[in-house]
This record gives sequence, C-alpha cells and structure tokens, in this order.
Amino acid sequence: MGLGKVAREQQIAVFGERGSGKTVLLSSFYGGAQEPEFQKTSLFDVVADDTSDGNRLHQNYLGMKKTASLPMSNQLKATSYSFSVKRRKVPGSKAKNAKQVEDLRLIWHDYPGEWFEQDPNGPVEAARRVETFRSLLTSDVALLLVDAQRLMDNSGEEERYLKALFTNLKNGLLKLRDDLLEDGKPLVMFPRVWVVALSKSDLLPDFDVCELRDLIVEKAAGELSELRTVLGGFIQAPDALSVGEDFVLLSSAKFEPGSIEVTKRIGLDLILPMAAMLPLSRTIGWILAMKKGGEVANHLLSTVTPLVLLITTKIKLPGPLKFVVALIGPSLADFMAKLTNDKLDEFNRDAKDKHDYVSIMMTNFGLDLERGEKDQVLLRSLK
Repeated sequence: MGLGKVAREQQIAVFGERGSGKTVLLSSFYGGAQEPEFQKTSLFDVVADDTSDGNRLHQNYLGMKKTASLPMSNQLKATSYSFSVKRRKVPGSKAKNAKQVEDLRLIWHDYPGEWFEQDPNGPVEAARRVETFRSLLTSDVALLLVDAQRLMDNSGEEERYLKALFTNLKNGLLKLRDDLLEDGKPLVMFPRVWVVALSKSDLLPDFDVCELRDLIVEKAAGELSELRTVLGGFIQAPDALSVGEDFVLLSSAKFEPGSIEVTKRIGLDLILPMAAMLPLSRTIGWILAMKKGGEVANHLLSTVTPLVLLITTKIKLPGPLKFVVALIGPSLADFMAKLTNDKLDEFNRDAKDKHDYVSIMMTNFGLDLERGEKDQVLLRSLK
C-alpha cells in the first residue's frame, strides 16, 4: 500500500527475554487502537502499513478479548512493524485553513529474547542476528523489559533474575560488536535512550515506578552500569547515552483465570509519546555539552522532534547546525527547563487555533508524559 508523506518517523526497539510479553504488548498496543472507544477520543488513527501484520496483531488482540487466549510468541523470529499515525479532523477546523498534513510513523523493532540466551545455530543464524541488529540501529529509544512474573518467581532474591537479565544482554551485545563495527570504528547511529520497562506490571498492582527504579538500583546497579559501558563502546560520543535513567510500568491487560480484561492496560498509551519525546531534552543537553558539531551532533539534531520546531519559532533561533550549536545555548536550554504542563497546554491551545496537527500531536504527547509521571507510571531522568 502507498505510505504517503511522513512528517516524522519514530523508531523504538524492544528487548526482552523469552516469555517477557513482547508479542502480547505489541498486539495490545495495536488492537487497543482499533477499539471504538479509542477512535472516539483520539486525535489520530494507528494503521499498520502492512495489512497482514495489522490483521495478525488485531486477531491476537481479539483472541485475548473474546476467548482469553494468548498469542503465540515469535520464537527466534525478529520482526519490524510499521504503523502510520494518521490525523483525525480537529473539531472546528476548516480544510482551507489547516496546514498540509503528513503522517507520523512508528517503527517497532522486536528483537528475540532467545538470541541473548543461547548461541546461534550455525553461521547463517549468526549472520541473521547481526543483520537484524543493524536494522534497529536507527531507533531513537530502546525498551528493556523486566518481567514482573520473573520478579515474583524470585521474590526475596530478585537480584538473581535482574543480574542475569542485564548480564545476558551485555554478553549478547559483546558477541555482536566486532561484526557491527567496521574496522572497529564506533557508530554514529544507535539507540541512545534505553528505558527500563516493567512488563506484566498488573501482577504487581501495589508497585509504582519509583519502586521499580529502587529495586533495579538496589539489586543490580553494577550489572546495569556494565551494560551501559558496553553500549557506550558501540558509539561515537558515548556521553550522549542514557541507559536505565528512565523507567515505566507496562501492562497489556489484566489477566485472571479464564479472562483477560484488555481495557485494563497500563502505560501503553505512553509508547508513542516516549518514542517521540524522550530523546528531545536529552538531545538538546547532549548537543550543548559537545565542544564541536561533527557527525554525532548532526545526527542528534536530525532526531529532534517537531516540538523543537514549534519551540524555536517562539524564540527565533536560526536553523543551520553551525548556528544552532553556537546559539541553541541558554535560550533553548532555559526554555526547555521551564517547559511545564502549563506551557505545554499553552502551546497545545495555540496549535489547535492554527489547526497545526503535528504540533497538536506532539504537545499532546508531552502532556501524556506529564500525566504518566503524575500517575507514578513513568519516571523520567532528571538529567
């Protein structure tokens, strides 16, 4: 099918062990967006660019909703899914006044957990793992899933599971390193924001996101630090990297014997906002910290979301990189520090008045993240 013009493409890579709920999470994310209740209130539709992918994910969701049947996992299979986020008409807008609208797109990369738990079965599979990892290097954000069921299974000894989780990921990455780095040269393009996400969080209903952070720090801070060091070894400008500084609770549904309540979800409405917005403040800070522009600064600027374009029109910053690196400085940095819920509300109202769909969506995403923090589902880095 034709994909149309894209205003912004967000990419997210999801890492999790076998059974951590990646397939269920993705099916619930997509299936929930097809529900009439979502479509009545949302400003956008989420449409699978590949119809077969959309039908399969929706079928998985309906199986959970109607017969409490879980989808089969994609064992040893890496898959990328592309979703277009298409505008709905803003109430009261007139086509002649509205800006030309382009789609946003989310690319969701699913990396098989088995690949971090067992060696490849021969050179063909080894090569496939490397090529699969290459495909997700363009991701802006990576989600590292911590399985709530595994935490419960190791109650009182959670460090056994958490240490193994981070160590397996670290070792799996080390095995890929030489094949990914040409002549050992570090990469410019690489996921630079790695969020720790608690999957199946409905199993721990009294657990808030601060408790997740505290548990990770208490039980496996050393292993998380080692993982960050390994990830930093893949990239140019390793200071422009955030690993385990953001945390989120995710639940695809409420699971009970004989029933799956798909409407009782946690954190899935934050997936798009996280992919779009989390790199924003980090990118600005990283660029400001760099003495020179270079490849990394150019790449980071290319990943900055449309919200920065909205902001820069407010304070009249010049666009070319050499000027942005020099002048983005205190004006935009201070402005971002003051970008509170009230300020986002102001921008949101202004965008609606101008029928500026992309800015409406991006400011809505910012407000969603604010609500996620207020509800203790999301914890963003203070850096």
